[in-house]
Amino acid sequence: MKAIWNDTILAESDQTIVVEGNHYFPPNSVNKQYFKESKTHSTCPWKGQASYYNITVSGETNSDAAWFYPEPKEAAQQIKDYVAFWKGVQVV
Repeated sequence: MKAIWNDTILAESDQTIVVEGNHYFPPNSVNKQYFKESKTHSTCPWKGQASYYNITVSGETNSDAAWFYPEPKEAAQQIKDYVAFWKGVQVV
């Protein structure tokens, strides 16, 4: 699987975990140079509090386009620190 935005591969792995239709990429598969943590957070009743990344490629920023769970609840431990995408990021 690849996560692509602005013609750039943001993450690539054949070991993603699919949860609620979203592919979560292992932390070591993410090209960190494009990511900066944002101040945004949201809460999932069963996964816990999500944190977000802003993604910047070629001078363009896609705010809060990726999220992860740094301290997931028990039921979601398998996706701790794994990264999922939305907001126009293609996962193919």
